[in-house]
Amino acid sequence: MRLATRSSAQARTQAQAVADELTAVHPGLEVELVMVDTTGDSRPDVPLHQMGGQGVFVKEVQAAVLEGRADLAVHSAKDLPSVTAHGLVIGAYCRRRNPLDALVGRSLADLASGDVVATGSVRRRAQLSRLVPGLRFAELRGNIGTRLAKVPDGGAIVMAMAALEILGLLDDVGRHPGLHPVTREQMVPMVGQGCVAVEHRHDDRQTAGYLAAIDHPATRMAVTIERAFLAELGGGCSLPVAAHLDAGVLHTFLADEAGVRFVVDATDMAGLEVEHACERARQVARQMRDRVW
Repeated sequence: MRLATRSSAQARTQAQAVADELTAVHPGLEVELVMVDTTGDSRPDVPLHQMGGQGVFVKEVQAAVLEGRADLAVHSAKDLPSVTAHGLVIGAYCRRRNPLDALVGRSLADLASGDVVATGSVRRRAQLSRLVPGLRFAELRGNIGTRLAKVPDGGAIVMAMAALEILGLLDDVGRHPGLHPVTREQMVPMVGQGCVAVEHRHDDRQTAGYLAAIDHPATRMAVTIERAFLAELGGGCSLPVAAHLDAGVLHTFLADEAGVRFVVDATDMAGLEVEHACERARQVARQMRDRVW
């Protein structure tokens, strides 16, 4: 079985984790990784929100599967557009890792107006501006090692805890220059953050059967509901939007493009079937959109 993935250290490592899960539950299965360069990887000097938002890290990986060069496409779920590509199916949502964001450098409590925070995410910028008015922002692109080397003097960079976890960097970063997780109440994570999603061709039943064994039902339900919220807005990482389901509550954030007007919401989804929860998420999205725009 061939797994298409980006060639970055994080992407390779999480794809290998998927491969290891598959071979663990299907003894005798042989798995190889197929490296693919994406638009997002080839233009590291361009801010993501200027490149069309979501999809810049996945389209070429998806194409490898659609064209028959690979059987599976492995992605960070947060990179996937809210509508699944024609001809593909998300066959597995792997068990979610830590979905939270973290500051490396200064902690949130130590940041003040005028300090510099490096992040290319409009979602993170909008939420941080709400918490610490007057922050200045710098772009942040590149692999994890490159990003960790760009902590501004007296400031911070923003990282996903899941990225540090999959690369085994939590202990090293925690010692120097300092790792400060941000709570979900302070910064709502991106849709699908912390989850690895695996796609296959819609008519490939054999591969679907293999993937069923590593699909995590609770994660699938949560990310499906989060994606319903995002799909209603028609946005991606070019929009300051966030959604995260935890303990039956859908936490959401939406701001205008300037990050000035915003709405934060928490909606009880406990006891709802997936279809009803998705419709409720879409309703919340419409209500928040009307308040912000």
